[in-house]
Amino acid sequence: MAADHISKPYLPLMLRLKLCMGNFFIRFAFRYDGTINRRLFDLLDRKVEPNSTVVIDNIHVSSSDITLDPSRNLWFRLFVPRTTNNGGDGGGSALPLIIYYHGGGFSFCGPDSKPCDDFCRRLAAKTPAVIASVNYRLAPEYRYPCQYEDGFDTLRLINAQNYKILPSNVDLNKCFLAGDSAGGNIAHHVAVRACQKSQELDKLVIVGLVAVQPFFGGEERTQSELRLTKAPVLNVEGTDRLWTMFLPEGADRNHHAVNVEANFESIDMKNVKFPSTLVIVGGFDPLQDWQTRYAQGLKKRGKQVELIKYPNAFHSFYGFPELPEFPLFIKDVRNFIQKQSTLVVDKNTQLNQNAQESTLTEQFVG
Repeated sequence: MAADHISKPYLPLMLRLKLCMGNFFIRFAFRYDGTINRRLFDLLDRKVEPNSTVVIDNIHVSSSDITLDPSRNLWFRLFVPRTTNNGGDGGGSALPLIIYYHGGGFSFCGPDSKPCDDFCRRLAAKTPAVIASVNYRLAPEYRYPCQYEDGFDTLRLINAQNYKILPSNVDLNKCFLAGDSAGGNIAHHVAVRACQKSQELDKLVIVGLVAVQPFFGGEERTQSELRLTKAPVLNVEGTDRLWTMFLPEGADRNHHAVNVEANFESIDMKNVKFPSTLVIVGGFDPLQDWQTRYAQGLKKRGKQVELIKYPNAFHSFYGFPELPEFPLFIKDVRNFIQKQSTLVVDKNTQLNQNAQESTLTEQFVG
């Protein structure tokens, strides 16, 4: 039965127990004064160290932590895939770079949280791509716009220091921004800043954005929010609380950080050189109406957008490889990354051909 007719999907018993336990810890980690009991949440948030021993489908994915600004604990976990057959990076070919922003309602988790680490490692192997998973400051201790500042500053610092911190086979002409949930929100806003401040990014070329169930909203209650009150992981009570902890004091949910599509005109989105975008939506995600509006709003303003909906997927389904939607999701993301990367190669090839023809013409005329 489709998500339009029921309010929650069928899930295996063990997965339901995992989700119930997670919801329990998160609910009790919220304090009445709007802060978070970090000590309690840390009981659930298992951290893992970087390592170089994980092999996924014959792809060896190593990881390491790179510090960018210790004063605000800004760092990223770097995932580098290498084939186990020849020891070369990604089979010896140049790899795209994905700068990834994790989910967690702006308030929870980090690149070293086990689900985030597992997900990025799998994505690096399956794409393949080098992934920089960003550790940004968390709300409510650090409110808007700290997360966006950390996200964009990561781009600037990688742009300035790439030769020191990235493997030699990364192709900076194939840079993608990506994120899930709140990370998808951050990826969008960082992409806008990158377009507006392109002069600060002379080496990184952002060619695509992957927004996985991005965390958007507004004062309005959409049909999906009203219908999916019993959906796993997320409901409007929880999202309202997360927005309150993230936004500046006194701001409502029509703030441009939240109600993104409604504020496109204020940033003249039609004239922003925004990258091609993939938006992933789930049929049991209460936020799906906001995500669909976002994709439609980009398309209306002349941007290249691909909207993919998995009818039985709930919010954060991508964190559970045992679900049937997971391989479909990985395939769709891989196809998008490879398609945009191919377009870059074709464009560069054409530019080189034009340059050669121009040189020959000048020599002939001379």
